[in-house]
This record gives sequence, structure tokens and C-alpha cells, in this order.
Amino acid sequence: MLPDTIHKLPREERFAYARLLAFMARIDNELTVDEMAMFEQRLGTALLSPGQRDSIRDALKNPPSLEECLEELSGEAGRLALRDAVMMAAADGTVDEDERDALEDISEHLNLREDAVEQLLKWTVKGYKWMKEGYELLDSLGE
Repeated sequence: MLPDTIHKLPREERFAYARLLAFMARIDNELTVDEMAMFEQRLGTALLSPGQRDSIRDALKNPPSLEECLEELSGEAGRLALRDAVMMAAADGTVDEDERDALEDISEHLNLREDAVEQLLKWTVKGYKWMKEGYELLDSLGE
């Protein structure tokens, strides 16, 4: 799990963060096991109330629009949401055009640098490679 600051944000910002992740999870109208695992992990770090968690899980069935998600999202919560949205988009091994467009829209809404999404994608690929090397190391320890 990533060391994080999500749980320190105000409850409304944590909820907005989680809504954006629900939107990203369903952007291509399918939810892979890898995306669901990432979603649940990140949802756990948001420390939402049981009612908010139910509402977010309902958003997986009926995702809000990106515009609705962005209404309450700015600052640190927005940057964390973008970071985690990038990780979710890449969880299945590819970032399709709809995912990339949404990530760029989020970045623009947050007034981030023009290359923010590209930088986060590079960081994510390095992280996934590092995790894969860890699994390979674990496998080699048993031989």
C-alpha cells in the first residue's frame, strides 16, 4: 500500500476523490479484476463512512459524469485522485483513448503542468515494473 495522505483530507474531499475513481473504473464500461482490486485498495485508504462507501459502490453501477466528479475536486485531493486514476487506468496493462482523454481533462481542471499525465504514467509503469520484479524475486527465493 502506498504511504499516503488521503485519510488526512476533509471527508468531502475524500468522497470526491472516491467518486472520481469510480468514474475511472467504469470509463470503458467494463471493470477488470485488476481495476477492482486497485479501486478497493484506494477506497480503503479514503476511510469513508459506511454510507459513503455504499454510495461509491453504487457509483460503480451508475457512474457519475466526469464534470460531476470534478465539481468538488481540487488541490491535494485532486492531485491524489489524478495519480490514482492513472494507476487504475494502467492496471489492465493499457491506457485506452477514453481513459487518456479523461486523465488529460482532470489534469487540465486541476491546472497542472501540460506533461502531468505523461509524468504520472511513466511513474506508474516504473512502479508496476518494480512490483513485478518483487514477485519474481519471491519466486526465486523458493528454488
